[in-house]
Amino acid sequence: SLPCSLPAARAVPYGDMAAALVQYVVLRGDLARPPRSWPLGAVVAQGCHAALAAVHGYREHPDTGAYLEQGGAMTTVVLEAPDENSLLDLAKLLQEKGVDHKIWLENPEGIATCLALRPYPKNLVQPHLRNFKLLK
Repeated sequence: SLPCSLPAARAVPYGDMAAALVQYVVLRGDLARPPRSWPLGAVVAQGCHAALAAVHGYREHPDTGAYLEQGGAMTTVVLEAPDENSLLDLAKLLQEKGVDHKIWLENPEGIATCLALRPYPKNLVQPHLRNFKLLK
């Protein structure tokens, strides 16, 4: 187990905007462009798979429960990784920093398509994602 550089787990009160819970999803932008040219629905499905895998994998964490309790007020930020290598580099960085996440592999190809963090207070994880732009 890697040392965690993040504070101990805690539920965040809804009114605390400085520590607003957010789930970050990082999708590969190159999947939708030539030469791959995946249909939009297939790319969106990768993000859904990764987000659900992260929520399920960390379902016992208090922040995950608090995030899900927000219902329609949940905040998800979808960012773009340019390619598979940048996505894998991000996964390595997050692992080194002790940030809980899941990487989604599309099978049977076995290629990394998306990465999702479990819900976190935004201010704790945003610095690790600052090099990624919103997916457009």
